Amino acid sequence: MITSMSFIRKFKRGDRIYLAEVENRWVNGKVVQRFIRYVGKQADGRTVLSVSMSDAEIEEVKTYGPLLVLHQIAQEIKLDTLLGSYSREILSMVYAHCLDYRSVNHMPEWFARTDLNLLLPLEEVTEKKLVAAMESLEAMDAEGLQRSIHEAVQPHYALTHSGMIYDVTNTYFYGKSCALAKLGHDKEGVKGRPLIQIGLACTKDEGVGVFHKTFPGNIHDSKTLRDLLSSFERYGLKAGVLVYDRGIVSGKNIHETKQLHWETLCGIPLNPGLKKFWRPFLKSTPITTFKNRVHFNHSTFYVLTRPYTIEGVQGTLALCLNEQRRQSARESRYQDLVEAQQLLNQKKKIRPRLQKFFDPNHHLQQKRLDTAEEFDGYSLVFCTHGLSKQQMVEEYFDKDLIEKAFCTLKGINHLRPIRSWLRHHVIGHIFICFLAYLLLSLLRLRLKSIGLTPLEALGELDTMYKVYLRDRTGTFKISKTVTLTKKQETILRTVDKRLLKT
Repeated sequence: MITSMSFIRKFKRGDRIYLAEVENRWVNGKVVQRFIRYVGKQADGRTVLSVSMSDAEIEEVKTYGPLLVLHQIAQEIKLDTLLGSYSREILSMVYAHCLDYRSVNHMPEWFARTDLNLLLPLEEVTEKKLVAAMESLEAMDAEGLQRSIHEAVQPHYALTHSGMIYDVTNTYFYGKSCALAKLGHDKEGVKGRPLIQIGLACTKDEGVGVFHKTFPGNIHDSKTLRDLLSSFERYGLKAGVLVYDRGIVSGKNIHETKQLHWETLCGIPLNPGLKKFWRPFLKSTPITTFKNRVHFNHSTFYVLTRPYTIEGVQGTLALCLNEQRRQSARESRYQDLVEAQQLLNQKKKIRPRLQKFFDPNHHLQQKRLDTAEEFDGYSLVFCTHGLSKQQMVEEYFDKDLIEKAFCTLKGINHLRPIRSWLRHHVIGHIFICFLAYLLLSLLRLRLKSIGLTPLEALGELDTMYKVYLRDRTGTFKISKTVTLTKKQETILRTVDKRLLKT
């Protein structure tokens, strides 16, 4: 395959700088440059053209800055070579997800507003090519590909691998065309929608995506973890702490995690048996004391710990009280009860969950209310590793990284208006969402020293674009990158100082 593009390049001869139009020819995977013509020179800091540009017109303005940064990171971890024959189309969709994605249908229009044809290089994108690119992802060995990508990331970012965070989200589809979409527990609380499950594992300290997997919507969260536990050894991940939520936990998962020499830090549902376990201890040991206080991330917890064993695995069970959450839960319940009592007095129906609080005469039953609010604001955390109270709270309740990851993965929601997505389209699209999160998480690490988030940096670079000029006869064209601001220059230098030369 041969593609070509022309642009203006500077040549230094002695103390003079000349401008020439050259052409890059993409020949069998290599760039070959050819001189086309001399177009001018630079003198006293000004450009003097060999043709008249007095009637120059702006032909087009294209997005450049944000794409330059994303493409640099993608090349750094060799995505352009790892993603196969459709790598350019795949990367165009990945970059779009990071910036301004709407749907595959609108990709050609978005592509035309960017300078991706020079960066990738890619002459054009069509819906047909993009769908074929998603199908190519589904046809690949997903685990092998993610493993290769992770291995390519490691030399540049030195990930600690001290532990992993694992969580599951789900999303829904219209129609019944996707075989993966099944009825299950909708995390948004809506019944009757076909769902798919997406499991994601990130490094605990950096929040960098390591791997993901897609499951049918009727698979329980705990079973998805069991499936992914078998992947750890194949990824060459050293044993550390595995952090996961209470919706994923099961005795079998904790036992299998320990067998793989990984430690567990997880939430535990506060069921009646565990309430009975803690009730006498709370009566004899006040929880809201200074020595039990743990302050973290604008929240204050009061924490008691006790030894505990689950499925033969010994660990520490921490009872955590968040006073602010307890007060909020009570006020919400009290307001519901006030409104329910008003409805009962008007001989109207109330919600079933509130009926137990009233006797036949519509009087509030205080004992039942006391029982309901006994453990308001409490949560349980189980740990098999020797962590302090402070460490347990910090590492378990710091869900910021995984929540941001799912915000990016929720790009799959753009599929919802489309009612005919097939299984391989869905899997390919989720993989693209995962790659978008991976690039953003790596960009976050690069920007850490200057205190900018990826979205802030990309937004700042959004005004760094290329202007294409031409004379009215159409015989001469030249492009110019809009002058950098100091902040844009800092961002480019922080990501990779070579970008300033670009």
